[in-house]
Amino acid sequence: MEFLENPTRVLFFTGKGGVGKTSVACSAAVKLADAGKRVLLVSTDPASNLDEVLGVRLGNAPTAVPGVPNLKAMNIDPEASAKAYREGMVAPYRGVLPDAAVASMEEQFSGSCTLEIAAFDEFARLLGGTGTTAEFDHVLFDTAPTGHTLRLLSLPSAWDGFLSANTTGTSCLGPLAGLQAQQKLYTDTVKALGDARTTTLVLVARPEASALGEAERTGGELAALGVGNQHLVVNGVFRATDRDDPVARTMARRADQALALVPAGLARLPRTVIPLAPNGLVGIEAIRAMGSAARTGTAAGTGDAPPELPPLAELIDELAGPRHGVILTMGKGGVGKTTVAAAVAVALADRGFKVHLSTTDPAAHVAATLNGDVPNLTVARIDPKAETETYSAEVLATAGKDLDAKGREMLEEDLRSPCTEEIAVFRAFAAAVAKGEGGFVVLDTAPTGHTVLLLDSALAYHREVTRQASGMPEAVEHLLPRLRDPDFTRVVIVTLPEATPVHEAARLQEDLKRAGIVPFAWVVNQSLAPLAVTDPVLASRRGYEARFLREVADELATRVAVVPWQIEPPIGPEQLRELTALASSTTGASGSTR
Repeated sequence: MEFLENPTRVLFFTGKGGVGKTSVACSAAVKLADAGKRVLLVSTDPASNLDEVLGVRLGNAPTAVPGVPNLKAMNIDPEASAKAYREGMVAPYRGVLPDAAVASMEEQFSGSCTLEIAAFDEFARLLGGTGTTAEFDHVLFDTAPTGHTLRLLSLPSAWDGFLSANTTGTSCLGPLAGLQAQQKLYTDTVKALGDARTTTLVLVARPEASALGEAERTGGELAALGVGNQHLVVNGVFRATDRDDPVARTMARRADQALALVPAGLARLPRTVIPLAPNGLVGIEAIRAMGSAARTGTAAGTGDAPPELPPLAELIDELAGPRHGVILTMGKGGVGKTTVAAAVAVALADRGFKVHLSTTDPAAHVAATLNGDVPNLTVARIDPKAETETYSAEVLATAGKDLDAKGREMLEEDLRSPCTEEIAVFRAFAAAVAKGEGGFVVLDTAPTGHTVLLLDSALAYHREVTRQASGMPEAVEHLLPRLRDPDFTRVVIVTLPEATPVHEAARLQEDLKRAGIVPFAWVVNQSLAPLAVTDPVLASRRGYEARFLREVADELATRVAVVPWQIEPPIGPEQLRELTALASSTTGASGSTR
């Protein structure tokens, strides 16, 4: 890891979901700590899996990591941060203002916007604060998948600018007094992000065109925000040792092609290449050995024979049964939600149903996955910028139409706050779900944490929308009943046959059940289990999958399907149709091995 040769004090790890950000961040943190540095590792991902990787229960405060004396780690818990933030804002007024006024303040700080600003405030305190992390030589941030990270890292500028321009003293969070007290912190955070002597942005990608392309876009957007000191890590590069294994040859060829075609925006960056590991990266010793020759050169055993599970084709008939409704694909970033959503949409459209395919993912690539026209199928995305403009215009035309000049000015400033985008996206999500009354809507959702926050915040958004607009849209009013109706909404949880994706999906399933939403089925994607691989590293990974396939089939899912790793990338209608073809080859050769 070349970026550790002369590391800055702060390092951010970001990239597309599933590329191994957490593994790389943990490995870097352990290596720095083993070198005698005092290290704090922080996850900003609402669906953090630092606990599982490090083998220790983490909270909102630095916790010592067993087996690594100089390393502490923590999760930024949005709920806990919001509670502390709300109490900090309201407590000074208890006993000073009437109870009714205090209750009103608590109501103002109970919305989803408070959740986001509280998590951001905690992040800014760790990054821009002078004393909070003084005991550490290095602070490493393991961030959520790209879209969420872009928003997190743009918030210092957004809130700093909003607070500087705001003249009315109001925001969607209520009185600005509390926020304005933090303005110096936000300003310092912006400076820290842009200081190359302080901060390094580590862009993590798999050796795949889509992951490298997204890393380039992220690097460009963050460079525009002033984060210019960047390093590229290509994680999981596979080198075949058994040239008679067609899957191994293809996988190695794809990696070579991707590395030969690294986008220009990344090619100029210093680069670290980490080989594909033969097993999962969970536990300190596995993390400590990440990338070492001893680990990558020897398969760690082939394990048990994986169970035989049905193909995705067998789910399509059941999904088509109601002849209309909403199908949501959910799961950890990088597990293939978009691919599964597109394959299901194509299969339903091929059966003559009217289908609308859309996404709530800020880093959407639905259209690129479909990459072609299919009769009966329309494609769109929920564009945060466009939805915000539409929503703001609507609020001004309704809630703002009878205001005087001063009142309208206050409302316009309120709408310019970063929280407005969240409300607008939520309304658009509700409108997309409502379209399921007239056909099928297949929604590719954002990675787990962002989606859970979106769903979990439904009631909070109700309050926000009601406060800012004159009435509740029908789609918002009926959103939760529609999502909870198993005859209308069917949630398909997508995962990979590995520890972290499966266990994160299990937590997602429990969160959904608490919200009254029972998942319909699980899809295990990119599995080597149905394939006859002989390369030692791939055979080891195939054996490693067995326990997680059994865990899904026996303990977690009422229905399960498996999608084998594809020799041809599942892009375009014909390749997507291969995923829902009835027969699955034991060689995985649903295409040539050229």
